[in-house]
Amino acid sequence: MRSLVFYMIKRLIQRRFPTVKWLKTQQLVGWLRDRTQPQPLLLDARTEAEYQTSHLPQAQRIDPYHPNLEEVAVDRDVPVVVYCSVGYRSARVAQQLEQSGFTNVYNLEGSIFQWVNEGNPVFQGDRSTVRVHPYNANWGRLLKAQYRASVDS
Repeated sequence: MRSLVFYMIKRLIQRRFPTVKWLKTQQLVGWLRDRTQPQPLLLDARTEAEYQTSHLPQAQRIDPYHPNLEEVAVDRDVPVVVYCSVGYRSARVAQQLEQSGFTNVYNLEGSIFQWVNEGNPVFQGDRSTVRVHPYNANWGRLLKAQYRASVDS
């Protein structure tokens, strides 16, 4: 059921942001392991509370609602992978990056929820963890129970 919901969410996001390129989680796993190619800048487009709970390795947080694209201090041709909880906020940021002249931007398919559901690593600071902020009670159901962090409402 979870994969069907992710599929439907992806289709809705693709309709809303048709120019945004997607990167599958397993493609990112391979990319991060292959040190012979330029490593992507990982941008976490979630709230501070979500980011503090956990994030992908070496990810920088960018405000999902008012992203300061000047803070993305890289060459506009450097590969950038943006993620959030399921992909909507990150698609919006990816679109803004594209419109600002970034040429190699991807939205992570399924974002951090799919990433961790597949058993990929997340960190709290530089410590490994297995918990992810659920965003809210409804969206959190897309996380497998063992990965869903308890948060105050």
